[in-house]
Amino acid sequence: PAGAGPRRLRAAAMAGFVRELERRAGPALRLEQRAAGGVGCVVWDAALVLAKFLETGACPLARRHVLELGAGTGAVGIMAATLGANVTVTDLEELQELLMVNIENNKHLVTGSVRAKVLKWGEDVTEFQPPPDYILMADCIYYEESLEPLLKTLKDLTGPDTCVLCCYEQRTVGKNPEIERKYFELLQRDFELEKIPLDRHDEEYRSEDIHIVSIHRKHMVGAQ
Repeated sequence: PAGAGPRRLRAAAMAGFVRELERRAGPALRLEQRAAGGVGCVVWDAALVLAKFLETGACPLARRHVLELGAGTGAVGIMAATLGANVTVTDLEELQELLMVNIENNKHLVTGSVRAKVLKWGEDVTEFQPPPDYILMADCIYYEESLEPLLKTLKDLTGPDTCVLCCYEQRTVGKNPEIERKYFELLQRDFELEKIPLDRHDEEYRSEDIHIVSIHRKHMVGAQ
């Protein structure tokens, strides 16, 4: 019928394309992406590196409470759920449908639990309390205007025992280096940072310019 062409094209763009992420044990994760819809709709390399790092067993995830920020396709959080964690993957309202599709596509591989919820950085986090054991972040540092809201959310969500795993690709173009420097500068006011050496990343899914940083709240010494 007349006019069906553009509709079909739009439907094809929404239908997206599937990225398979191999697992050490059992079938691969099948992650739908979207050809249209912004940066949250594709599986970025930093998400692959962090997801595969979780598989190394460096962090005990079974029965742990895990929260993923800026989850996008949900690759990292869903991988954690296949390793026995109880996971909440979070992102903006417009990414919930994609997250739910990917949770549904991979639910047969999940040995913990996984759900998707809306979380806008800088806003109230009461419903995500008590603090999780782990917070996962892959490639969340790219907009200067999002740094302060993201840091507020991290401070509001973390308890003394929360481990934040932040994985990011070091980008050298434009404002990226400046944004990255500012982010870590601000972060170090309240948090201790420790870079995880490359030789502890997954043997195959690793890169010199993709870094994983382990982050903990600074322990405040009370007045004597």
